[in-house]
Amino acid sequence: MPDGPDWVAGVDGCRAGWVAVLWRLGEPAEVRLAVFSSFSEVLKHSPTVSVIAVDMPIGLPDRIGAGGRGPEKAARRHLGERQSSVFAVPARSAVYAEDYAQACEIAQTTSEPPKKVSKQAFYLFPKIREIDGLMTPELEARVYEVHPELAFWRLNNGEAMSLPKKIKSRANGPGLDQRRDLLVSCGFERDFLDQKPPRGCGRDDLLDAAANCLIAERIANGGAEPFPKDFQRDGKGLRMAIWA
Repeated sequence: MPDGPDWVAGVDGCRAGWVAVLWRLGEPAEVRLAVFSSFSEVLKHSPTVSVIAVDMPIGLPDRIGAGGRGPEKAARRHLGERQSSVFAVPARSAVYAEDYAQACEIAQTTSEPPKKVSKQAFYLFPKIREIDGLMTPELEARVYEVHPELAFWRLNNGEAMSLPKKIKSRANGPGLDQRRDLLVSCGFERDFLDQKPPRGCGRDDLLDAAANCLIAERIANGGAEPFPKDFQRDGKGLRMAIWA
């Protein structure tokens, strides 16, 4: 495949590392599914990927208020019953704590009102740290934070999905089918979405990466917007916004 600026990728964290749906813009048949052990491998992928839309927090504040960062609060306003899928991200110092009790202690001292870290968010910390260690303001021209449920909201004409993706931490078949069918209506082949996921990748991870890929397309074409629009930057100069 020739190198070029016309490849985009939707990326989602998974047990095996990072799963990506890569698409050459304007070429419906040029869609690939790949799993990477590290995010740096995504950045180095050949052909070069001009827009990478990844479901992972980018930009970590020194302190947070109620509800987490601005991006989480802005996204939840559109998601109705799906808003619980948007975890509150604590301050950078808490994210860099490798012990859960220590992370909770730091989070409480860097939030107003004081708030501990959820176990779900804590399990994401290694991947958040991985991206945070790579990100620079210059890299923002390629790498954008997204969230699958906000992506599905955008793709569903501004309506949150009516069925949950998971119930009690287990995949919900009807909810996944609903998202699959929406992605098919947006141009994906059903066989591509129904393929057996690679080892270490769940069906939900594949569908989320596909939704993120469509947001990457919107970003590349100038059709996406940041949430919130008046986003702030963290101490490293990184923007704090979820794109859709």
